[in-house]
Amino acid sequence: MIKFATPGVQGLRPYQPGKPIEELEREYGIKNAIKLASNENPLGPSPQVLEAVQGSLKDIARYPDGNGFVLKKALAQKHHVDMDMITLGNGSNDVLELIARTFVTQAQSVIFSEHAFVVYPMVTQAIGARPIVTSAKNWGHDLSAMQAAICDDTRLIFIANPNNPTGTWVDKSSLKAFLEGVPESVLVVVDEAYFEYAFENPNYPNSLEWLSEFPNLIVTRTFSKAYGLAGLRVGYSISHADVAHLVNRVRQPFNVNSIALVAATAALDDSEYLKKSIALNRAGMQQMRQAFDKMGLSYIPSLGNFLAVDVDDGAKIYELLLRQGVITRPIGGGMPQYLRVSIGLPSENEIFLQALRKVF
Repeated sequence: MIKFATPGVQGLRPYQPGKPIEELEREYGIKNAIKLASNENPLGPSPQVLEAVQGSLKDIARYPDGNGFVLKKALAQKHHVDMDMITLGNGSNDVLELIARTFVTQAQSVIFSEHAFVVYPMVTQAIGARPIVTSAKNWGHDLSAMQAAICDDTRLIFIANPNNPTGTWVDKSSLKAFLEGVPESVLVVVDEAYFEYAFENPNYPNSLEWLSEFPNLIVTRTFSKAYGLAGLRVGYSISHADVAHLVNRVRQPFNVNSIALVAATAALDDSEYLKKSIALNRAGMQQMRQAFDKMGLSYIPSLGNFLAVDVDDGAKIYELLLRQGVITRPIGGGMPQYLRVSIGLPSENEIFLQALRKVF
């Protein structure tokens, strides 16, 4: 039946998520395994979120609010934007795909960087558009190369800031200058999935501040990382209202479930939990860096909640760590020597580091 699929889909490979803990324990007969593979929040959801979710369970026989009014209102108040600038999605991945489907045809091109988030090439190929992959610079986005790659048929540019899996980021002045040089006919998606971990850096931009200046700018964010709601899949974009109206025409009804809407609204209101998440990540990042330095391992500086560390053979070390009950993520592709490891609880980080020392 593959011949009946569209050309883009025929060549796609399904996304491979991080190995679940249950699968590892079943395969290797291991107990108490830890997972530092998917950049999840090790704190779990906040008690405030759990309480809100519990109160919402009685209504799960009803369809959710298809417009997500309460969550949109909370987001609008937090980010000082109008509600009609917001598009909700089943995770920010959903929104990225909606944007591409709304604005890009098979006759057009999409620009993204080497070593960028895997969803960008997947979405581009699925819709049959032409991918333009620019070479990375120091493992991150080379904005000059991306600007030079813009063609007459270019309709969309993806920029992950910070980038997954490398953790690299684009500074304020560079990103602002890039946006000023992009034609208005080319949409620029700045994917800020790790914004909450990065914004303390004085050189890291808050792209929302430029929305009024650049009508072709779209900013995407998620509740899956710092807010601890990866399992509920809820993300959003903020853009010019005209852009949001178009994307919402493509969005499926009820694409964010009722529990996710309630949980995200409660999470947005729990500032203490967010501060705790950021502080935990900051300490864990220091714990990892210091250990890697002592081990003589190089790594890519990161503003996310993960580090890409050079272990010479990422796939080999990944397999050896599995046997120690530790799940990480080999990056592969153009970075076969790197392993991506998420920041966990201090005890989880130490278990990983001990296992890493052992396999070396």
